[in-house]
Amino acid sequence: MNLPTTFPVARYRLECRVTRPLRLPDYGGSMLRGAFGHALRQLACIARRPECPGCPLLDTCPYPAIFAPPAPVAAHKLQRFDSIPVPHVIEPPPWGSRLLAVGDTLNFHHVLIGRALRELPLIVLAWRRALARGIGAGDGTAELTRLLHCGSDGEQEIHRPENSAIAVHRPAIPLTGGADPAPTALTLRFTTPLRLQANGHALPPEKLQARALLLALARRASLLAEFHGDGPLLDDFSPLRRAAADVVDEKDLAWRDWRRYSSRQQREMRLGGALGNWRLHGPLAPFLPFLRLGQWLHVGKETAFGLGGYTLTETLRADIAAPAVENRERSPQTTEKKR
Repeated sequence: MNLPTTFPVARYRLECRVTRPLRLPDYGGSMLRGAFGHALRQLACIARRPECPGCPLLDTCPYPAIFAPPAPVAAHKLQRFDSIPVPHVIEPPPWGSRLLAVGDTLNFHHVLIGRALRELPLIVLAWRRALARGIGAGDGTAELTRLLHCGSDGEQEIHRPENSAIAVHRPAIPLTGGADPAPTALTLRFTTPLRLQANGHALPPEKLQARALLLALARRASLLAEFHGDGPLLDDFSPLRRAAADVVDEKDLAWRDWRRYSSRQQREMRLGGALGNWRLHGPLAPFLPFLRLGQWLHVGKETAFGLGGYTLTETLRADIAAPAVENRERSPQTTEKKR
């Protein structure tokens, strides 16, 4: 594989002060995504049409480019698209419903990918408007106090509302490693539900396979680079398919259900997925760029509001036990069961 040395992606932490009591649901990704999308559309759309398809400004408007990019007209060699991956991931506060009082802090992250990075000033303005208009049950409000770039080499404050400028920073992470030996084992610790699907349904932990995970990571990174960057990372997935057959795994995963209300479909939806540790060992070197990058991009379905998020632990010894899953706050509305 002749991969580029860096990948255009950045994680930003928004630190906010609550100005009207704000109720967080069990999982706030969908709530934040809806508020952001509404504010972004109001700021970016000048045609004021009810729907984006058919708009003469579709190809130049930043709203669909960031929030709802249209599917390609031509057939794609990997799959048929109803929509293409969006170039952002919203990472909400940790699990657990709670009420934030006036003066409390609301922190969350927004990952931007490829061309979406160029729209950072507009995206920051959209967040400020969304937070001021009200989010969640009861329309709680907050104000942005500062924005940080959370890079692979540390954190950097890049913006405060009292100063309109955004500081120069490097919105990219290394894609190729150094000369260190490739790890022979690693653990993916999923902190938000993983939804790898087959025939339109999310797979339970006992049906998840390492091959599907590894190829999903490579496919997602390559598609995001193709549609929002300088071109696909891979033209031929055959070597990765062959290498994946020799990777073995151990799973310590549990299923967690959660619910969101879809304003577009006017109904409540259940979007459960797998949480916990997934340990891989074997010939992992071809997959390391995608496994490391996946900590920014996430993997599986519904990544736009933060599902499929994980952290990665690498080791050079395959006999080291995987770390235990931390106990997380659970509410009565979520269910978690071992598979």
